[in-house]
Amino acid sequence: MESQLINKDERVEIRISSYDKRIFRKAQKLSGDKSFSSFILRIVKEQSEEIVAKKDRIIVSERDRKKFFDAVFGNNKPNENLVEAAKKYKFQTTLK
Repeated sequence: MESQLINKDERVEIRISSYDKRIFRKAQKLSGDKSFSSFILRIVKEQSEEIVAKKDRIIVSERDRKKFFDAVFGNNKPNENLVEAAKKYKFQTTLK
């Protein structure tokens, strides 16, 4: 695991309600994590990676959508290769 290879010299401090802490502790015990810190770190890391991956997918799909619609509805003229391919296709399909 990558986090085990990196020197852990950063610290995060948060204040939470006693109710939240009880729920977190119960979840930690049920999850099998050996320590409270490792449980919190694992959960926060998993959720953070999921949020970042979801945002990356949205950005990529938005970029792809724009490229697609620009290609289909834009004012782009076909290049020489595409024109030649269309002529070849028309010629081959009219012979049959």
